[in-house]
Amino acid sequence: MSGDGPGPEVFQQRILPSAGALVVAKKSPDVVSAVHPGGTRYRTEVGDQVTHVLIVGGGPTGLTLAVELARRNVDFRLVERSPQPAAGVRAKVLQPRTLEIFDDLGIIDEILATGGEYPPMRAYQADRVVWEGRMDRVRQATPDMPYPNTIVQPQWRTESILRARLAELGHHVEFGAELTDFVQDTSHVTATLSTGETLECAYLVGADGGRSFVRKRLGIGFAGHTNTHEHILLADVKTRDLDREHYHMWAREDQDKHLSLCPLPHTDIFQAIIAYEDSESLAAVMAAYAPHIRVGEILWWSEYRVNVRLADRFRVGRVFLAGDAAHVHSPAGAQGLNTGVQDAYNLGWKLTVGTPALLDTYEIERRPVAADILELSSRLHRDKNAVLGAATDQLRLAYPDSPLSVGERGGQRLGRHFAEQRGTGFLLLGDTDRDYGMRVIPPLPDEHGVTLVRPDGYVAYHGEETELATFLARFGLATPASDRSG
Repeated sequence: MSGDGPGPEVFQQRILPSAGALVVAKKSPDVVSAVHPGGTRYRTEVGDQVTHVLIVGGGPTGLTLAVELARRNVDFRLVERSPQPAAGVRAKVLQPRTLEIFDDLGIIDEILATGGEYPPMRAYQADRVVWEGRMDRVRQATPDMPYPNTIVQPQWRTESILRARLAELGHHVEFGAELTDFVQDTSHVTATLSTGETLECAYLVGADGGRSFVRKRLGIGFAGHTNTHEHILLADVKTRDLDREHYHMWAREDQDKHLSLCPLPHTDIFQAIIAYEDSESLAAVMAAYAPHIRVGEILWWSEYRVNVRLADRFRVGRVFLAGDAAHVHSPAGAQGLNTGVQDAYNLGWKLTVGTPALLDTYEIERRPVAADILELSSRLHRDKNAVLGAATDQLRLAYPDSPLSVGERGGQRLGRHFAEQRGTGFLLLGDTDRDYGMRVIPPLPDEHGVTLVRPDGYVAYHGEETELATFLARFGLATPASDRSG
């Protein structure tokens, strides 16, 4: 149940399938049937609610996962403790790999129409321009890179677009519903909400931010450090003293302090980012760097210290962590939101299948990626003059050491046939007469054997077809049903 009807219906479910998505089909006001994709049917009666996945956190990570599950017709609930959508620009850069994901999710047109290209930089000393240029490299689209450049898009709008897509699919975020407790056993998770509701789910996903209740409740360590000497203030402001064609910055090479204002596309707002030290006031920083800039209105602001932390585990039993709940780091390089979106995109299709061997690959694949991104963002935080592009676009991320990656190209992003990849299924490249229950297209030029592409666009298997069925069976995926020639 997604909670989208006129009121909550209550179900009791004591036996949840160990693998595969749970679909709840209503039979009468008092009795429903829970149907496992393999055909097993569990009769249930009025009692506690039941759902396949409980997503905790309605930010970009939780919303991406919700859209992924919704378009696969997987039953879920998405709860968010805040009473309404979050305000503020916050994360504002969408990387090329994220744009590919948003293409698959069906929201790319609106993302591009309402976003804008990353503006060129203009550096100042007081009111004097000392440098102009780009911190990124503008690239042309190619068949293997349809979205080559970053897009500036305020986080509130990204979330709004994802919520609209979720509504199209018949679901919504349950605002004002906080997870207050949960326990799990080998068959299911029992969760308690602040609304007084208790529900059972096959899986729970904590996408509830850097202060994650889910992570703390599991007792998972969050190793790392906090930059206690450096404060960063984000603010959405209006000013008439700057043009909207540049990203304006005031900084000194020998200090960590800086002030920058970035125009947000299709608005009259700038995002102000101010880094300052404990001993200083904000007024002193503004007076020292840009005394001529007058801020007419402050719409939203938030202050924080940079944390660089990585969860020791991304999964305990039937409970998973994703996004900031699993990793937090410097905003340098604009990796945070984008990494959370990829966490969700990696996890969604695996929760749909639900076999233990497949679910094990989530942490195996995503935790090393998060560790690398923590190192990258920390390096970029130290080097304010670094040119962004290939290092931050997330197009080269791969899973070569995953058990789900076999063959020379195993774990690599396919990087082509994007139209054929759209949707929720696997894609098989090769010449075959067997029916694997998935789309089949001709092989790539000069490649032998078959190439199996996962729903998230990475190569799972590259090799001879004779071993493909064994590989699929290992993870509980499709197996050949018949010979097309027969």
